[in-house]
Amino acid sequence: MNLFRSKEHVRNWNGFNEKTEGGILQLADVVKVFSGSLFTRRLDPDYVSHFQEYLGEMIAAMNEIGKTNPFWSPQAP
Repeated sequence: MNLFRSKEHVRNWNGFNEKTEGGILQLADVVKVFSGSLFTRRLDPDYVSHFQEYLGEMIAAMNEIGKTNPFWSPQAP
C-alpha cells in the first residue's frame, strides 16, 4: 500500500499505472471499509456464523464509496 497526498500525486508517481486508477482510495474510505464488522469482529466466537452478514456490510460500504467494479467485489472463502 502506498499513501499519497492527493490523486494528482498518485498520477505523477513514476510507478503509476493508468489501469490501476480504479484502485485509488482516500484514507477516510479505507478506514470506513476496514472498521466494519468483517474486520473488527474476527475474534468473536460466532464470527463464521455471521460472516455473510459482515460481508454484506462491507459490500454496502464499498458501494457507498463508489467502488462497485469487479476489482472490488469480495470473494467469499
